Amino acid sequence: MIRITESISIDEVELHEEFLRSSGAGGQNIQKVESAVQLRFDAANSPNLPDAVKARLLHLAGRRATQEGVIVITAQQHRTQHRNREDALARLLELIKEAARPPPPTRKKTRPTLASKVRRLEGKARRSTIKRGRERPDIG
Repeated sequence: MIRITESISIDEVELHEEFLRSSGAGGQNIQKVESAVQLRFDAANSPNLPDAVKARLLHLAGRRATQEGVIVITAQQHRTQHRNREDALARLLELIKEAARPPPPTRKKTRPTLASKVRRLEGKARRSTIKRGRERPDIG
């Protein structure tokens, strides 16, 4: 079990890794070593995640989530398969931690004070007189 928060843990059996060749420069090594990792986590069908966390997780995942609710994370930044596996897992756990945080409180509407309205209008009037002073004088 991988502990994410005090109340949320996911089973390692839910994670599926697939190895593939990295793209980009790398010389001869890149053609023969499968160092990139594609980590798949079926968030929609995970029994260990509460429904609210699942919904936020799929929303946060964006394009990384498939229509079936599977989150796919590809890691190929490092040269070794081991480091890419660690990177992919860390990115998934960070995404789940972000989804597990409670949503921010709703914003309460406030009205500007009378003093702030007066200051705003005085500033506008001051700016208006400055701009009026830049006009071309009437020659009539």
